[in-house]
Amino acid sequence: MSKICQITGKKAMVGNNVSHSKRRTKRTFDVNLFKKKFYYVEQDCWISLNLSAAGLRLINKVGLDAALRSAVENGYCDWKDIKVIG
Repeated sequence: MSKICQITGKKAMVGNNVSHSKRRTKRTFDVNLFKKKFYYVEQDCWISLNLSAAGLRLINKVGLDAALRSAVENGYCDWKDIKVIG
């Protein structure tokens, strides 16, 4: 499972840990990801998505169908990547 949000396309960034003496070592800034299940009314089924907190807020704001359509249009996920649960 890659650390990428299926709705917003956010992924882990690379940066530096900076100590008090200004020594720098590489680190990753991971995304705040959740595995959530949603009832997709248009298809009459349950789906499972890996999404960030920002993606969850976007779904609450515009709705699941609009968020999925914009994610597919922007290339963040594909319809075949969305896991259907029964």
